[in-house]
Amino acid sequence: MLSTLLAFLGACTLIAASPGPSTVLIIRQSLQSRRSGFLTVLGNETGVFVWGVVAAFGLTALLAASEMAYDVMRVVGAVVLVVFGVQMLWQARRAKGAADDGLGRDGGKSGWASYRTGLLINLANPKAAIFAMSFLPQFVPEGAPHLPTMVGLAALWAVYEIGYYGLYVWFVGRMKTVLSRAGVRRRLEQVSGGVLLLLGARLALES
Repeated sequence: MLSTLLAFLGACTLIAASPGPSTVLIIRQSLQSRRSGFLTVLGNETGVFVWGVVAAFGLTALLAASEMAYDVMRVVGAVVLVVFGVQMLWQARRAKGAADDGLGRDGGKSGWASYRTGLLINLANPKAAIFAMSFLPQFVPEGAPHLPTMVGLAALWAVYEIGYYGLYVWFVGRMKTVLSRAGVRRRLEQVSGGVLLLLGARLALES
């Protein structure tokens, strides 16, 4: 049991360390404030837990089996990524030539907006649903009750990633003096927006 748990946490670490839209968004939101970054993490991990529970009930199998359902989610997810990417690029454009202009505008974003952004980015990704369905069952011990064990693993996965991404929030907070300079922040907005646009385009075009 201990070896299975350690293997599960190791796999969770590798998953969290893989760059993706959630990582980009968490870093970007953490530039506004640690509170904004952490609430974005909480939103993202709520999505992780939701997909884990859905997988536990076997509902993601329906998504995997239905090409139309998957395509609808894929297009919706691509639109969400593109919209966020365009917003970041626009924010970088607005901030150009005005020190801390973009930071000041974003700083008023509510906690709910940060949480919702993290949740939406995760739930809009159909790959997260399919991955949860294939990932979690591998770590259900033989003879263990399937449903409660899967739900427990989903909760552990989400809590572990809160701690992992919390380190990102802390690190960005420590580097905020440097990263919040107008030129540096504008460049980060441009890179983040460009990455989300590319990820959205790839998701939309994949077969």
